[in-house]
Amino acid sequence: MSLRFELNGTLPLKTFNIDTCVIQQESVCPATMRAMIKLHQLSVRRGARLLFESVNLTIHPKQKVGLTGANGTGKSSLFALFQDKLHADHGSVSIPDAWVIAHVAQETPAVDVAAIEYVLQGDAEYMSLQQRLVVAEAEHDGHLQSELHDKLAAIDGYTARSRAGRLLHGLGFSGDQEALPVTSFSGGWRMRLNLAQALMCRSDLLLLDEPTNHLDLEAVYWLEEWLRNYQGTLVLISHDRDFLDRVVTQIVHIEKQGMKAYSGNYSAFELARAEHLAHQQAAHNKQQREIAHIRQFVTRFKAQATKAKQAQSRIKALERMELIAPAHVDSPFHFSFYPPSRMTAPLLSLDKIAVGYNEKPIISGVKLSLAPGDRIGLLGPNGAGKSTLIKLIAGELPPLQGKRKEAKDIKIAYFAQHQLEQLTMDESPLKHLQKLDRLASESELRNFIGGFGFHGDDALAPVGPFSGGEKARLVLALLVYQKPALLLLDEPTNHLDLEMRLALTLALQDFEGALVVVSHDRHLLRTVADELWLVSEGKAGVFDGDLDDYRQWLLNKDKPVKSVNESSSINKKKDDRRVAAEARKKLQPLRNTVKKSEQKMEKIQLTLAKVEEELADNSLYENSNKDKLKSLLLEQGNVKSELEQAEMDWFEASEVLEQAEE
Repeated sequence: MSLRFELNGTLPLKTFNIDTCVIQQESVCPATMRAMIKLHQLSVRRGARLLFESVNLTIHPKQKVGLTGANGTGKSSLFALFQDKLHADHGSVSIPDAWVIAHVAQETPAVDVAAIEYVLQGDAEYMSLQQRLVVAEAEHDGHLQSELHDKLAAIDGYTARSRAGRLLHGLGFSGDQEALPVTSFSGGWRMRLNLAQALMCRSDLLLLDEPTNHLDLEAVYWLEEWLRNYQGTLVLISHDRDFLDRVVTQIVHIEKQGMKAYSGNYSAFELARAEHLAHQQAAHNKQQREIAHIRQFVTRFKAQATKAKQAQSRIKALERMELIAPAHVDSPFHFSFYPPSRMTAPLLSLDKIAVGYNEKPIISGVKLSLAPGDRIGLLGPNGAGKSTLIKLIAGELPPLQGKRKEAKDIKIAYFAQHQLEQLTMDESPLKHLQKLDRLASESELRNFIGGFGFHGDDALAPVGPFSGGEKARLVLALLVYQKPALLLLDEPTNHLDLEMRLALTLALQDFEGALVVVSHDRHLLRTVADELWLVSEGKAGVFDGDLDDYRQWLLNKDKPVKSVNESSSINKKKDDRRVAAEARKKLQPLRNTVKKSEQKMEKIQLTLAKVEEELADNSLYENSNKDKLKSLLLEQGNVKSELEQAEMDWFEASEVLEQAEE
């Protein structure tokens, strides 16, 4: 991609090649300053597929826009239109000619350039001036050198290196890493370098597609603040609702080949869309069932919760989900965890554990006991050892000292990004499931896998060409099917869209086993983790606070922290966990009775629906079918009576459970 500069109209034209920043620098008139991004009657096809039809949209300068919509609706294609990599079939896309456009390159060249030099390339004008200065110095052209130095000063070029260093530091790079070559970094860290390069560009329009996917929570916090202070126009694709809420001021939602703009952040969009969908009666009924489910969970949690800040924070987040659910009524993803095949307490214990690599401990002195119902979210700076601790719990990494004890015959399910690569690329989602359960029927497995979005031909297609999100969904499906008692999730939401994240959150709320999760998705942490642990400076222990407190801790690392290591606080937490585990154990038979009643009602309802479908056949009412009609009517009456009794049993069981939880 070529960048064009014309400086004062007197200097010779120079070209600098870079993929991150697109600049056409020309004289700017007042009309251009008032210009905006405008889509007029835009229609776009990709092959035979219609993405947009007669779309109109205006994005004003300095607006921060969140772009949402299901996968495949055209979000990335819109970015390609903005970058002139894709063209309209009808209508137009108008962007001011003078605007500088920055985006994150999807590939990182394998170059030996130092990381900080690679990031500096993001400021294309700075690099061009530097190149011209080298030539002027070689030619001993003092007049040109003076002009170029003036222009470097005008664009703040003498602070460019320090700006690049701050970007690298904010995204998690150490000072020593700034000098390392790009080739020495892994894929995820190279994507951070690409992000830093895009932020280095002094752009008018910044296009970011899932910028938090390769970041930890610390870097996400930093990026939020950077974008909130960004002075240009931002268009952001993200499936992190908290990130969207803190950064954007407008949502543009893509669905059904159209775009609709909503003022406010993502939460405001959900409420507005929910109101719109509620006018559709079928959608409204489904919303009410989802809200009832969430209310039941909130009530159950409130009955057990203490007044601890973390518990109260989670209750607030769960209550807010009553408002979220209606906006996602048309989600294609719905699933739940099966009851674990075996559970006992404790499921797993760690006693004075040290763990690390090459005989060098990263964390030491870890004491942990996991019982059914425990839900722990791991926090900590990048590289502190969160993933290492999860690998230890999973049994993938042996302890260097101490004792890891796992309950007999329990199932442990571990989700990590490397597991996506362990899928068999030439086999289908259905085939992967069939290898887990050779006795299950194809229809049962297809119904199950459909809850994860694999319908029709998708269930039979080879996994190889699947996107990262589709592969992540399949790995989650395989874990859920194994009925684990202990679930370990290391950044499970990377590549998952908002709808799948919501489905996962709802399923985790009803999970009966123990959960340990690492995630930069704060909404997921708030709604599924009862307790937060801090992994930092070689230690792992309970963090006394919520995610807002953790944010403050990150800002004040060198000051006294609120991490709980005092023996009295630890003992109190242990007692609380023991009491909660005992309460859960006592209530489990009642919950099982309620669940069995629900399953029985569903089975009877299916039978009734089948009978009533047969009764709807007009030929049944002919004289020759009198006996069959009589038999079906009798069966209908019996099934209805059976359903009434099942509903009564469910109601009584639910009342008993509710009283026991109070």
